[in-house]
Amino acid sequence: MPFWEDKSLGEMTPQEWEQLCDGCGKCCLHKLEDEDTGDIHHTDIACRFLDPETIKCGKYLTRQRYVGNCVVMSADLLHKLPWMPSTCAYRLLYEGKKLHDWHPLVSGSKDTVFTAGISVRGRCVDEREAGEFEDHLVTWPA
Repeated sequence: MPFWEDKSLGEMTPQEWEQLCDGCGKCCLHKLEDEDTGDIHHTDIACRFLDPETIKCGKYLTRQRYVGNCVVMSADLLHKLPWMPSTCAYRLLYEGKKLHDWHPLVSGSKDTVFTAGISVRGRCVDEREAGEFEDHLVTWPA
C-alpha cells in the first residue's frame, strides 16, 4: 500500500510530506481576498521566486525570510488554508480523497502534472511585471 494511503498526514516523514507536492505551482500564485465578503480570488501572478519553466521555488528552503506570508505547509495548517487548490494533494488527503491519476506519485512521472493541464507552467506572470493584480484574475487555479 502506498504511504499516502497508509499514513495520516501527521504520520508522514518530512521526505514523504515533500513527495506529496505535485509541483503544480498554484500555491505560489497571488490571491486577492475581498475585504467585504472574504471571498478568495485567484490570479495568474507568480511569486518572483517561482521559476516559470521548472515551477520550482528559487528560495525554497529560505523562502519565508524573503516572502513573509509564504506558507510552510504542515498538517496543522490545512484547515486554515481555504485558498489551497482543489487539486492539491495535501488538501485532497486532508479531505479524505484520493490522489488524481496525473499526480507524480500515482503516474510515476512529474510531466503528467503539466500534460494534464494542472501546472501553472506557461500560464503565469512574474509579480514584478504584472502591474495591477486585479487585471490578472483567473478561475483556473481552483
